[in-house]
Amino acid sequence: MTSTDDDGLSAPPDEVRRAPEQTYETATSRLEEIIRRLDSGEAELRETLSLCKEGRGLVEFCAAELDAVGQGLEELRLDELVARLEAGTARPGEPA
Repeated sequence: MTSTDDDGLSAPPDEVRRAPEQTYETATSRLEEIIRRLDSGEAELRETLSLCKEGRGLVEFCAAELDAVGQGLEELRLDELVARLEAGTARPGEPA
């Protein structure tokens, strides 16, 4: 089943466009493919629009992934742990 974007182009549903196995690495790989295609100058106008839309979605996905990882790192408070380890003040039960 397809939906229609504001420009009248058919677009696959989100579950097809972003499969559950989508990862940061697969998204960046696809972005590289899109950039190569656009840089080649061989894409027609409609294909260029489609690639740009897909690329935007991939960039948004990657940004969300980076934010999530950044937040996870903040939650781990690794900077604080490293500082304590360097100072030799690790809490009991924490790796030294």
